[in-house]
Amino acid sequence: MTRTDSTATIPTTQATHENLPLAGVTVVALEHAVAVPIATRQLADLGARVIKVERIDGGDFARGYDDAVAGEMSSVFLWTGRGKESLALDLKAPEGRQIMLELLESADVFMQNMSPGAVERLGLGADEVTRRNPRLIVVSNSGYGAPGPYAGKRAYDALVQAESGAVAVTGTKDLMVKPGFSAADVASGMYMTSAAMMGLFQRERTGRGTVVDVAMIDAMTDFIANHIYYAQHHGSPAERISLGHPSLVPYGEYATRDTPVVIGIQNDREWARFAEHVMGRLELVSDPRYATNVARAGRRDEVDALVADTCHGFTAAGLTALLDRIGIACARVNDLAVVAEHPQLVERGRWVETPTPVGPVPTLRQVITERGKEYPVRAVPALGEHSRQLLAELGHDEEKIDDLLRRGIVATSDADRGAGEIATAGGR
Repeated sequence: MTRTDSTATIPTTQATHENLPLAGVTVVALEHAVAVPIATRQLADLGARVIKVERIDGGDFARGYDDAVAGEMSSVFLWTGRGKESLALDLKAPEGRQIMLELLESADVFMQNMSPGAVERLGLGADEVTRRNPRLIVVSNSGYGAPGPYAGKRAYDALVQAESGAVAVTGTKDLMVKPGFSAADVASGMYMTSAAMMGLFQRERTGRGTVVDVAMIDAMTDFIANHIYYAQHHGSPAERISLGHPSLVPYGEYATRDTPVVIGIQNDREWARFAEHVMGRLELVSDPRYATNVARAGRRDEVDALVADTCHGFTAAGLTALLDRIGIACARVNDLAVVAEHPQLVERGRWVETPTPVGPVPTLRQVITERGKEYPVRAVPALGEHSRQLLAELGHDEEKIDDLLRRGIVATSDADRGAGEIATAGGR
């Protein structure tokens, strides 16, 4: 017997927190790497039940990006995997696809970032799954969207950063660089989170789901749209200036006697305060060569040299204390070890112990802070940790589940191992 009831559904109370905004919402994710996983982690943090469907032969390949966490777990997966339930499933097997369709029949949101055309080839395309569940919100991610000459092109974060022009506005005059994090993935993920919220809100009005596509190149070009507009209308791109600003001067990194400091002066009033109280050169306020930002931008190297000469006389602590006192924006250039112990993060309780397959590990809390409400943090799952539980909730009896495990259509982890289960499976 495969199912006790052909209309069995996934209970929405399992693994949710009833006082959270998305409690009762079930998200099924066919995801890998970062773009969709960071979106679904955000939804999980807000209370949604996220069922992560993974390959049985290793799961989400982000699990193996590194072994930085306890020598076993990827730092990327620690970042993106929190709060989810893992079902290890062979979608190439007809029974595996059927299980996936059963999950989607009662889900609220389906998010995926498979290769272009992959879900359609599996019979899990938007047309098919929304026909079965008209209330379903489908959010798909691709590199370049469709149609267009790049519609089927493979896309990874660094490649899209290059193609979109993001690297053209990042770095120094002589060297383009990409941001040191997965900017295209994260940008896409945030738009996908918004898309899921939009779909849920719209469904409250219409009773029907929707189909949304988010292309990485669209997310990145939107993130740098002001730079694109500048190049279009000015006739040439804005200069790359490391930690500086293409229009504002002085703005950037300046050495002190110890740690570098970034200073950001946004307007001429701030320049006047800086010139008087930090540089001790009140004459620079009225000097037409320096009095306005437009004038200072035309003398960038000269102004930067004047500011740098002043900053060399301070320690970072002394300079930032003075700048804070007179209302000038500033920051130290911290390395990651310092950030991990940053007093602002510590004082505000931003770190929380999170259960993982390698034991409790500190992770950063959900970014959204709602007054008067605590957002609990749920575990990072082992591969297939929830396979048996989820199949049982769908109505499959123990005999059938054991058979699926033996045949390698489903896999489960040690954390969920029971009689008749196989912890690893290599496919069919």
